[in-house]
Amino acid sequence: MKRVVFDEMVLETSEHTRPVLAAVVVTFNRFAQLKTTLTRLLNDSSDTLMHVIVVNNGSLDGTREWLDSIKDPRLDAIHLEDNLGGAGGFALGMRRAFETHHADWVVVMDDDSRPFDGALETFVSVPRDDATAYGAAVYYPDGQICEMNRPSLNPFWHPRVFLNALMKQRDGYHIPYSAYDHNECRAIDMTSFVGFFVSKRIVQAAGYPDPNLFLYGDDVLYTMGVRRQGFEMRFDPHVKFEHDCSTFSADKHRRFIPLWKVYYLYRNGLMTYRSAAGPLFWLLVPVLTLKWSLAAKRYGAERTRYRRLMWHAISDAIRAKTDRSHKSIVALAQSEDTSSET
Repeated sequence: MKRVVFDEMVLETSEHTRPVLAAVVVTFNRFAQLKTTLTRLLNDSSDTLMHVIVVNNGSLDGTREWLDSIKDPRLDAIHLEDNLGGAGGFALGMRRAFETHHADWVVVMDDDSRPFDGALETFVSVPRDDATAYGAAVYYPDGQICEMNRPSLNPFWHPRVFLNALMKQRDGYHIPYSAYDHNECRAIDMTSFVGFFVSKRIVQAAGYPDPNLFLYGDDVLYTMGVRRQGFEMRFDPHVKFEHDCSTFSADKHRRFIPLWKVYYLYRNGLMTYRSAAGPLFWLLVPVLTLKWSLAAKRYGAERTRYRRLMWHAISDAIRAKTDRSHKSIVALAQSEDTSSET
């Protein structure tokens, strides 16, 4: 028997074959963050973490040169000429991990997120059901719970959760903060791609993330898809990650910079609502359209371009259209005319 300590809890577990665990990190022009993350990952022993795949989305800040200078044989750096976004990077990196490196499990993360010391050892040191995906407990560097990475239940699948969501809004369907202090894993339906562990068995059934989503919502859509395939998903409070993020910290008006991000947030957000809510989605469309229209005032002189991105996002989401190129979306955000809207 092996003694495994989780905080103050001691588990007695049978010896088991340690899985082949690979980490996938997607990066774009955040050299300093990537350096911290990759250093943290490679500090783990090869017995814990056997492969690290970094998808470099065409960074121009010295990332390529630094990655190529690292001699650790576990590192597999994929250098792309074009930015595929987070979704494209995760899809490519996960495929590389399973199909080239024959991983049993993959853990994914952004370049500004990384496991706490010992977190990956905590994951591999106990038997894991390969029909269950796992989400980590994610914190800001100051130790506070990272709200944007708080896992949740789909309120449209659970009547009681739906009623709680009506009364408590976000707190009604996201796991409670108290779950982070408990010893038990907790059932969830959706989680983020920061500390998300998924097995080869699940990916063989659920496939890879949709690379055309580019940015925002790809994790929620994918993890809901895993649940739809009949697999379980659990929040594990013992596996802890840090996320050094600040989406709006530099802008008290909560504007998206660069502006093209508006398109992905709204299109993918609507697609997520449609996946979660089913037919009730059509009741949400006018409410969200009004809310987003009112937000145009935050964008000052960019209001016209904001509205153009918003309407294209809504139209494409309703048609489930995800083949619009990133280049054309950037053009929509930059041009004052309508010549680039096709």
